[in-house]
Amino acid sequence: MLPFSEACARNKGPILGILSRALANSSAVLEIGSGTGQHAVHFASNLPHLTWQPTDRAASLPWLVARIAEEGPANLRPPLELDVAHAAWPAVACDAVFSANTLHIMSWPEVEAFFRGVGRVAGPGSLLAVYGPFRYGGAYTSQSNAAFDRSLRERDPVSGIRDFEALDALAARVGLHLEADYPMPANNQLLIWRREG
Repeated sequence: MLPFSEACARNKGPILGILSRALANSSAVLEIGSGTGQHAVHFASNLPHLTWQPTDRAASLPWLVARIAEEGPANLRPPLELDVAHAAWPAVACDAVFSANTLHIMSWPEVEAFFRGVGRVAGPGSLLAVYGPFRYGGAYTSQSNAAFDRSLRERDPVSGIRDFEALDALAARVGLHLEADYPMPANNQLLIWRREG
């Protein structure tokens, strides 16, 4: 049986509502950290003008391959291995990058590597869309996010909910400028940066 994420099932609709507008003029999306593949299947199915390229680390690929083989539409490509910490990312032509619920499970050096990698693959006019919980001015947006952050750090001290301002600084360093910050259900946000072009 394929793995199933309740969170993906709940948030795919609201995320699609934003992505359908943000990606209207895009043609190819690189998804980083595709996990169970539920988002990839849903977004590719509902955005047929896009080529959607899912990726994840090697350990997650078997079930990602299985879901895409079983449920994937024609515009959803076979998944590729991508570890943000490795300098060599797959050679994928894209004009958008999407990632959901990944930055808070990475170490800070991996978050930095994530933005450096996006900076290498994002050409003029490209956008980066990142979904998840964030802190603003060092403050949590809810008590549930504070509790979630504690549980993350107890499980892995190098993980944790990231400060928006620190992420925005990393984005600016690679030429990406904040275009929108959308509040989402369950105390999450969808951040969209774009490279001028």
